[in-house]
Amino acid sequence: MDLSTKKDLKISFLVGIVAGVLMLPTLRNLGVILNLKVALLATGGLTVFTPVGYLVAYWLSKRWPVLLQFVKFGIVGGLNAMIDLGVLNLLIYFSGLAAGFWYSVFKSVSFITAVFNSYFWNKYWTFKSENRVVKSEFLKFFLVNLFTFALNVGTASVLVNVVGKPAGISAELWANVGAVSAVFISLFINFLGMKFIVFKR
Repeated sequence: MDLSTKKDLKISFLVGIVAGVLMLPTLRNLGVILNLKVALLATGGLTVFTPVGYLVAYWLSKRWPVLLQFVKFGIVGGLNAMIDLGVLNLLIYFSGLAAGFWYSVFKSVSFITAVFNSYFWNKYWTFKSENRVVKSEFLKFFLVNLFTFALNVGTASVLVNVVGKPAGISAELWANVGAVSAVFISLFINFLGMKFIVFKR
């Protein structure tokens, strides 16, 4: 295992810790009683799962080279999802609002926060772009993410505000179902846009 791979493994370990901590506000809003055991399980689980996922991808990438890049994109995407959900759930928690106009505003803020994180991680780690930040690249990044933003926030808002929560499900749970559904829908489109448009070599 070379020096670069060891560095990537350390990064994936760090991402797992941060993602685990960011999961806590979401768990709190879903009614999970937060105590030391739950916090350790959440952070510990992602701290172990993330580098193990990277190692599996590293070994498989000897046969399918693009797989490692996709898994790194997925690790960054996982961190972005936790930032997205963490910020969203913090805003829901402090405001007490989990639907309507303010849900769409909160979802927009959380998505934009995750997008800025995404740019730097994907530029320098996933796609290893050595170019400095230039306007044309950031413009392409912005346009790809504008499309993803519309898809992400639109999907979540339709599920929460148009379809509405089923009986017996809390507004907070349904808000998170909408957010997670939107993440999965936009993941592959975003990867293709980053690989072939934004950070194309």
